[in-house]
Amino acid sequence: MSSPRTDPKADGGPLVSDASIGSEASMAPAAAVNVAQAGLWGDVGRQLRRSPQFLIGTAVIAVLALMALVPQLFTRIDPRQCDLARSRRPPSAEAWFGYDVQGCDYYANVIYGARSSISVGLIVVGGALVIALVLGAIAGFWPGWRDNVIARVADVFYGMPFILGAIIILYQFDERGVLQVALALLLLTWMTPMRLVRASVVAIRDSDYVQAARALGATDLRIITRHILPNALAPVLVYATITIGVVISAEATLSFLGVGLRLPAISWGLMIGEAQNYVRTSLHLLLFPGAFLVVTVLSFISVGDALRDALDPKMR
Repeated sequence: MSSPRTDPKADGGPLVSDASIGSEASMAPAAAVNVAQAGLWGDVGRQLRRSPQFLIGTAVIAVLALMALVPQLFTRIDPRQCDLARSRRPPSAEAWFGYDVQGCDYYANVIYGARSSISVGLIVVGGALVIALVLGAIAGFWPGWRDNVIARVADVFYGMPFILGAIIILYQFDERGVLQVALALLLLTWMTPMRLVRASVVAIRDSDYVQAARALGATDLRIITRHILPNALAPVLVYATITIGVVISAEATLSFLGVGLRLPAISWGLMIGEAQNYVRTSLHLLLFPGAFLVVTVLSFISVGDALRDALDPKMR
């Protein structure tokens, strides 16, 4: 003999339908993943705050970013105010970094040169991340002809040598400013982050919380943007941080070779290129922009390494 079913209203308890119970059960895996992700990033933040490598690198990058955004905080001298009578004078109390070939204050030029170099790095990596997230999500979430087409296009760009490919692309422009150099480097850097995103999406797309979201009626776009991409960002962020330094170095190389930025632009690569003919007599022309370039690249690489170690469970 079966016992009578108790009415929740009669007991004063909430009325819970079978459908709502099933809905809550389906949402449980997604909620658990969100909690786990919050815990992961909390652990990462605590480890980064204890990492001297990350703290020093971040502090240097902050100073360089401020230098690029507001160079007037570091110098009130116009970098284009020149006097040939002061050409290639060495550092002194009047001019900390000396003067360049045209007699311009070299310290002011180094400060203002940060804007072009860092702008190229941020534009290239930011654009590469956008392309990588879009194409990587498409290739990983919908395997088949879309994945094959994107992979073959990436292979074509992989076949182009980095510096040689950038030179060929830049020769197609009549003007070579920050945007032109950034576009040339962007076309040759989006493939690796795209493949990182694709690999992460492939590993995540069949997870329980993704299936639960699909069962609840979530659209593919919502599943990708809310459940998959946030969990696929870790390896891409590490790669992007390190790549900023690599791109800044590549811009300096192109400018040094005479195919990157052109005068009257101010960049560390242009300054190093101009200094190559005066290394024996005016070493300061090479020393100061070269030192700033090296410190900038090493700072981004150090932050990327620290982020990689914090995100790797084996390194904890």
